[in-house]
Amino acid sequence: MTEARDDLSFEFTIPVLVIGGGACGCIAALAAHDAGAGVLLVEQDERPMGSTGMSQGLVCAAGTRAQAAHGIEDSAERFYADIMAKTRGQTDPVLARAIAEQSGPTLDWMAAAHDLPWELDTGFRPAYGNSTFRVHGWRGHGGQDMVDLLHARLADAGIDVLRPARLIDIHADPAGRVHGVSLQRPDGAVERVGCGALVLACGGFAANRELVARHMPEMARARNNGHEGSRGTGLWVGERLGAALGDMGAYQGYAMLTDPQGISVPPGVPISGGILVNVEGRRFTDELADIAGMVHPVMAQPGDHVWVVYDRRIEQLAEYIPEMQALLELRAAKQADSIEGLAAAIDVPAAVLAATLAEAHAAQAAGVPDALGRAWGGDQPPVAPFRALKVIGAIYHTQGGLQIDGAARVLRPDGSALPNLFAGGGAARSVSGPAHWGYLPAMGLSTAVTFGRLAGIGAAAVAAASVSD
Repeated sequence: MTEARDDLSFEFTIPVLVIGGGACGCIAALAAHDAGAGVLLVEQDERPMGSTGMSQGLVCAAGTRAQAAHGIEDSAERFYADIMAKTRGQTDPVLARAIAEQSGPTLDWMAAAHDLPWELDTGFRPAYGNSTFRVHGWRGHGGQDMVDLLHARLADAGIDVLRPARLIDIHADPAGRVHGVSLQRPDGAVERVGCGALVLACGGFAANRELVARHMPEMARARNNGHEGSRGTGLWVGERLGAALGDMGAYQGYAMLTDPQGISVPPGVPISGGILVNVEGRRFTDELADIAGMVHPVMAQPGDHVWVVYDRRIEQLAEYIPEMQALLELRAAKQADSIEGLAAAIDVPAAVLAATLAEAHAAQAAGVPDALGRAWGGDQPPVAPFRALKVIGAIYHTQGGLQIDGAARVLRPDGSALPNLFAGGGAARSVSGPAHWGYLPAMGLSTAVTFGRLAGIGAAAVAAASVSD
C-alpha cells in the first residue's frame, strides 16, 4: 500500500469513488448520488459488461411491490429462513439478514426512483432453495441489457463515468483510511484521484486461475464462463488495507453451458421437466436438487459433455428468455420425433435412453420420487418430439470475498470496520456459505444490487462526515 502523504497530489478529489461498472457499481453510484454525494464511477472496459452482462439479469428479492401485485406473500423472515436452510446454517447470518430485509426495498427503489423495469418473473417457479416466487427480471432482456440501462440511468443523473481505466494502486494512511487511488488508462497514462469514500464493486476472481486453484481446487480445470476482468482486484485492495476475507471456497457453478455455443440453458428447462443424460444415455443426478452443485456430477460423467433432453412443451415455456431465444435462432438443439431418432442424434444407446425415459415417466405417474430422488409432481418428463442440447459444466462467478457487515462496510479480522471502504457484488462475501451448494437462484445479482445500494448510502454518509470534520 502506498501511504498517503502531505506531498501526494491528486488531479481532483471526489466524495464517493466507485470502482466497477456492473450492477453493484451502478447501483452504488445511483444510491450515493440520491443521498446527495458527488460520485465518480470507474470502469475498466470501454463497454461495461462484467459478470452482470453475462448473467440473465435476474434478482431475487422478498416483499416487493411486484410480488404483491401478483398476490405473492413473501417476507424478510421467509427469505432469511430459505437462505439459512440452503446454506445449512453456515452463511454469515448478519449478511443473510441484510439481504432478506433490504433486497425488497432495493428492488422497489430501483423501480420507483430510477424507472428500472424489474418485475416478478412468474415463469421462474420456486426451486433450488427459493420457497416462493421471488425472482425478478426484465422480461425479454438479459444481463447486458441491464448494464446498458443502468449506465443510461447514470447519464440521466449526471453521474460521471471514467472508462476505460484500471485501478493500479491504492493510497491510504496507516489507519486504513483511503485517500485516493491511481488509475491507468489504455495509453499508459496514470491519474491520481482522491476520494472521501471508496466502493469496491469490481467483481470476483473466477478469471484468476491461481486464486481459483487455491480456494476451490475442484474447479481448477473448469471452464470459466464469467467475465475475464474478474481477477480479484477487490481482494488485492482489501488485503493491502488489512481486510478480512470470508467464504473463499464459495462459487456458482452451472451444469448447462451449451457447447460449442457458450449459451446457458435457462434453469426453467429442468424445472419444467427436462432431464440430463450422459453419453451412455443414463440420468445421473436429481436435476432439481442444486442449481450450482449440479456442475460436479456433470463434470464427473464419462466423456467431455452431457445432454439436456426436453420437449416442445418445455421449450415453449422458456421461449421468453433471451438465452432460449438465442439457442432457437442458432438451431442449436438436436431434434427427433422418436426415442430412436433422439438416440441417434446424440449418439447414445437407444435401449438405455428408452429405459431412462420410461423410469422417469413411471415415477411421475406413480407420484413417487424416482431412483435419483427427483419428485416430479405435476411436471412431465420429456415426450416426443424431443430436443437435446450438448452441455458442459463451468464456473460462472465466485461468491467469497471481502468480509463486510450488514451496511456493506469492509471489516478487519477483529470485526472492526475500515474507515471509509465499502464493497459489494463479487468483491464481497456473499450469502452462499462456504461452498457451491449454498447458492440460491439469482442471488449473485441480489447481493450486487442490495449491497451496492447499502454501500452507496454508507459511502455518501462517510464522505459527508469527512467534509464536516
